[in-house]
Amino acid sequence: MATETRTRKTLTARQAKWQGSKWITPVRRLALYLRDGLACVYCGASVEDGAQLSLDHLKCDVDGGGNESSNLVTCCKRCNSSRGSRSVAAFCRAVAAYLNHGADPKAILAHVRACAKRVVPLGEAKELLARRGNVSAAVASGKTN
Repeated sequence: MATETRTRKTLTARQAKWQGSKWITPVRRLALYLRDGLACVYCGASVEDGAQLSLDHLKCDVDGGGNESSNLVTCCKRCNSSRGSRSVAAFCRAVAAYLNHGADPKAILAHVRACAKRVVPLGEAKELLARRGNVSAAVASGKTN
């Protein structure tokens, strides 16, 4: 019963903070995509492969995670929707299994963590948005030049 009450309170607080796609600016979203090479940090699917990119919180807000860049990574819609509530390490093991090409879960996890630590190129993202108009147009080209 106490867990149910805690969960209800958490969901209510989260719903109150929910802002749809407005929780992150277009410049920052694009900068994170650029930081991670316009590709999913888990499976490697890129915009050139037709992947639809999104952002994944490494640590969800219920567990104390926030929207800081070190807690966000680029991922494809497939990975984002299939991760669910699994930890990053558990999901990396699952990704290694479904990629089925000899990917090592530890190497995937190391890649995810390395990406999260990289510098976010906000200046480059601002310039790209100025030239292309919006995140979709910038990402659709799959190029940063």
